[in-house]
Amino acid sequence: MTTLAASAASILALTVAGFGLPTQAQEAPAAPTVDAPAAPAARPVNPLSESVAAVVNDDIISSYDLMQRMRLLMVTSGMQPTQENLPQLEQEALRSLIDEHVQMQELRRVEKAQKITIISTDKEIEEQIQDIARGNNMTPEQLTQSLQAQGVGIDTWKAQIRADSSWQAWISGRYGSRLRIGDDQIKAFERRQAEAASKPQYQVSEVFIDAGRVGGMEVAENGAKQLVSQMQQGAPFPAVARQFSASPTAANGGDAGWISPGEMPPEVDAALEQLRPGQLSAPIPVRDGVYIIYLREKRSGAKTALVDLKQVAVALPKDAAQPQVDAAQKLLVDLKPKLTSCETLEATAGKIDGVVAGDLGEAEITDLAPAFQEAANSLKVGQVSDPIRTDAGLHLIAVCGKRQSGAQAPSHDQIENRLRGQQLALISKRYLRDLRNSATIETR
Repeated sequence: MTTLAASAASILALTVAGFGLPTQAQEAPAAPTVDAPAAPAARPVNPLSESVAAVVNDDIISSYDLMQRMRLLMVTSGMQPTQENLPQLEQEALRSLIDEHVQMQELRRVEKAQKITIISTDKEIEEQIQDIARGNNMTPEQLTQSLQAQGVGIDTWKAQIRADSSWQAWISGRYGSRLRIGDDQIKAFERRQAEAASKPQYQVSEVFIDAGRVGGMEVAENGAKQLVSQMQQGAPFPAVARQFSASPTAANGGDAGWISPGEMPPEVDAALEQLRPGQLSAPIPVRDGVYIIYLREKRSGAKTALVDLKQVAVALPKDAAQPQVDAAQKLLVDLKPKLTSCETLEATAGKIDGVVAGDLGEAEITDLAPAFQEAANSLKVGQVSDPIRTDAGLHLIAVCGKRQSGAQAPSHDQIENRLRGQQLALISKRYLRDLRNSATIETR
């Protein structure tokens, strides 16, 4: 493609500014800022000499569209153009343009069929630009001038914002209200968090290159190597993650938060063991793609386990006769299946003659009576023990919560929002995959 090659050559001559769009995360490495040229760059291609880069159903993506997107990709990711990474930039720019055309075609179809408004209006786009400019300590006019000085037309950026915001609003509006995050899912998450709290924990940012999306493992590994090289030269990790990562965390600049061994592929766990805070990993191949990990912080597992307990008991003297013990045992064994939650435990047990129930509160497991320690260690949150004999009687112990001292456990709402976000990201990915599979896409 002669026009494309000429335009790519012009990209190599650009000086790319170091500011990131949107605002970059504070904990990730930042690229040095380079002053942009004073005068706006001229349009790199004569409109009459433009060629067709791709056709998506009936929509044409021109070589000019592709070059503009490549420039925007570099400005917003902080990557410097080289002969080695230009093919990757071109492929990523083309993939993103194709995805956006497919998404916008679907949104227009839905708008027409359902007579509703989904696509972001010009006013909404301007408001988003104001927010982004404010986050970069600039006015919208300064931001626009900076993009133009680097050869990026404002319409190119607006088109990307419009497609992304409209698609996210549609996915959230259509599926968000239908998603139900059950208490069992939240409790399972809390259990995993409690069990993982004694292990080393890592605060990480991630970039995931999906091999299926980019054309195979070899392409993914080569692309990851180019990204690592650019970040080592100063490209901000959050900006690179937003533009290149296929993980749901891309929207947050790759921020995966605190994780424990077992939450990510074994290859990533092995790499994390070798990294020190502030280090960037080499590309990490996994089954379906390649990870790049930036280790922001590390902490050793907490040593003290805390457990929140309730009990149901039948009082028995230490020297109680065996028939008395057997009768109490049967009473508690029959009662146990009815104790379905910590919230209703006391009310349920209170209906049974001879049974007392109470809240033991939160305590370190090592401070519990020896007879209770084994149950507290082995039971999961929400489970109830078999009858336990002590000098005071027979007891059922219910584990209502577990955590490690010093660990900042997420709240119920935070867990629910995180699980909802993960499910919406998965729905969006599948929806877009199906649209692409059914579309007629021709690249040239």
